[in-house]
Amino acid sequence: MTDIEIFLRLAVALAVGLLIGLERGRSERTTPEAVNRRITGMRTFGLIGLLGAICALLAEEIHLLFLGFSFLGFVVLMTTFHVIAAESDHDYGITTIIASFITFALGAVAMIGYTNVTAAVAVVMTIILGMKPILHRVEERFERIEFDATMKLLLISVVVLPVLPNKGFGPWNALNPYTIWWMVVLIAGISYIGYFGIKIAGQKRGLLVTGFLGGLASSTAVTLNYSRLGRENRQLSPIVSASILVAAGIMYPRVLLISGIVSPNVALKMIIPLVTMTVVCLVSAGLLSRSYVSDIPETEQPLRNPFELKVALQLAAILALVMFLARGFQEWLGATGIYLLAAFSGITDVDAINLALSGMASNNEIFPDIAARAIIVACMVNTFAKGLLATIIGGKKLFLYVGITLLIAILLGVAIIFSAG
Repeated sequence: MTDIEIFLRLAVALAVGLLIGLERGRSERTTPEAVNRRITGMRTFGLIGLLGAICALLAEEIHLLFLGFSFLGFVVLMTTFHVIAAESDHDYGITTIIASFITFALGAVAMIGYTNVTAAVAVVMTIILGMKPILHRVEERFERIEFDATMKLLLISVVVLPVLPNKGFGPWNALNPYTIWWMVVLIAGISYIGYFGIKIAGQKRGLLVTGFLGGLASSTAVTLNYSRLGRENRQLSPIVSASILVAAGIMYPRVLLISGIVSPNVALKMIIPLVTMTVVCLVSAGLLSRSYVSDIPETEQPLRNPFELKVALQLAAILALVMFLARGFQEWLGATGIYLLAAFSGITDVDAINLALSGMASNNEIFPDIAARAIIVACMVNTFAKGLLATIIGGKKLFLYVGITLLIAILLGVAIIFSAG
């Protein structure tokens, strides 16, 4: 290692310490008394970074154990200081002590040669340290049910998914455990994000925002809840209809997103019809919301559990069944069987058939054109079902506002498919 390389690595260690020290000094500069007694700032952390780098440099010349004992001695020193400070009512907080440990270690890592990693970790660490007020608010608002849901989501994605076999089983090798479970993780993650989106936006944001975020999880559920609301309060029919159309319109980009992650080729072939249907729904929703001049009321729609393991297992079973039937229908009836299965699946849900067919196209088991058309068929059937639900539950006004708009969207989608075919 040349002298220039040594100086550059020392500079990185110093810069990392100065960056972290800037944040620590700023966070402790809350009162004149705190300024007078604070000992952690840019100078202190800059020197800590240099200390770690120098110890690593000496360890290369002496023995690797030298670095370990140096770090141990530094830990003992800072811990002793923390205890003494706490006894004299000048407690500087365990976070600052831990930050000093990491700064020492980053200085050593920089000297070893991982300068890019050192810089990246330092930036992320500084951001986390500066987010103290935000993170504290998150802790206060994070309910037990949400914590449990987060752990379950991490369990199925980080623990279970990597150990599943990534190969086909059963007739036609139609069932791939890894693929099925990965799709479950994908859908669970989107629903999880939608839940917290609604919680962060708050019920006071109104029906439109809740309809948008609710549509990320289940546009059918939004249609059911808001149709009941429109039936019980006829004056809310325009804004309720707008919210249903927003949720319905969001379904199409959601389908494109999921399909794009699994099979980009399939998603590309669906862009024009699905974007057209999205525009029809959202433009109609915009016109309806603008015609409703009163303030948007609060909605009492309850938030569901962000993630339930039972639901994930049910989804896995449905996905496995749909993937099996898709291969079976393909073998027995060809493309016609795929379209029939898509139509039946679309009555209640689009995600399962979307994931199954996109996965089959990605594995070259069916042509992307067939998968794209079948998924669009499922979307159209699901859209028609939502329009029918809104009409039956919500009555005449929701038929005029929602039913007709969704029917126009379906007809335009059909016209685009036939013109392109």
